[in-house]
Amino acid sequence: MLTNHFLSAEARAELALFTDALDRFCAAEIEPHYRDWEKAGQVPRALFQQMGEQGFLCADVPEAYGGAGASVDFSFAVVEVLSRRGYAGLVGGLQVHTDIIPPYLLHCGTEAQRQHWLPKMVRGEAIAAIGMTEPGAGSDLKALRTTARRDGDHYVINGSKIFISNGQNCDLLVLAAKTDASAGAKGVSLFLVDTTTPGFSRGKNLEKIGQHAGDTSELFFEDMRVPADALLGGMEGQGFVQMMRELPRERLVIGVQGLHAAKGALDVTLKYVQERQAFGQSVGQFQNTRFTLAGVATEIAAGEAFLNACTEAYRRGELTPEAASALKLHASELLGRVADTCLQLFGGYGYMAEYPIARFWTDARVLRIYGGTSEIMKELVARSLLGR
Repeated sequence: MLTNHFLSAEARAELALFTDALDRFCAAEIEPHYRDWEKAGQVPRALFQQMGEQGFLCADVPEAYGGAGASVDFSFAVVEVLSRRGYAGLVGGLQVHTDIIPPYLLHCGTEAQRQHWLPKMVRGEAIAAIGMTEPGAGSDLKALRTTARRDGDHYVINGSKIFISNGQNCDLLVLAAKTDASAGAKGVSLFLVDTTTPGFSRGKNLEKIGQHAGDTSELFFEDMRVPADALLGGMEGQGFVQMMRELPRERLVIGVQGLHAAKGALDVTLKYVQERQAFGQSVGQFQNTRFTLAGVATEIAAGEAFLNACTEAYRRGELTPEAASALKLHASELLGRVADTCLQLFGGYGYMAEYPIARFWTDARVLRIYGGTSEIMKELVARSLLGR
């Protein structure tokens, strides 16, 4: 659990109760079914509704919009618990719904937009996704080809997106499109798209090497007409500014995911090496195993200190894009090293899909890609050091 010096003793006790309730929910409602969801390639829509009923979605959304108005720690606790239990495929889509989309509405949306979408998201009745990445534009958001042309009191949108988490299930899509193709980044706008809109269509659920329970799709827009009031905040050409404002939280929550998934990988490895016998003793009694695990635990502890510092900066409204990028870089690379190191201690069993460490390992790889690749994170940190 993240260290929080800003919460009162009472609030910390409430957070502990919240986390315990979530852990029990996972044991009863997720663990028995998760392997089936991995095979199906997505979690059922009903899971979002179940989590909404229990108060596990969008916990820091204000009460005026149906949320609990809790501190961000409650929202991050959901990512912590699910990541440590090895549900990365669910976490990938859940954090989009709970941690990425609500701030766009709260900070950039109109009151009507907040009132329309947030209560549905809190209840799990409307599942949210974000449409930025395109087949020819990944981390380079200025190279978007999806267009939105004003036509009276509507916009006509054409284009496509790819690798969209919650793509199969989403009811709301925060869509990045060019409203002025000649204006570069200043020509990007964001739209709140109701996915029942004619002209919207979904491609197949994409098959991935990991995070199988998370549905990931290509989305298409063919002469899709959305009302002008679907423009986020009613402001044209502000999409790039809005995205840059909200990216620090996105990268922070990926840091939460990475650090706690690393803890989960260590958890299952500690259990295995104490049970597994080789040459007349447990694997955990060999010096190589002990030194390896000591190194892993130390790396995690150091990473968590960085995560705690960034989280406290976020609570104060002082988390910089550069620090968030550095955290995302560090946590995702750390998880990759930890998962690989821990799998090695399982020997041949680590390569068997039935062992949880195998899922930690395959699920870890994409954290170095989504939310901005490690290479882009390094470039952003370097700019803060050297300028452009």
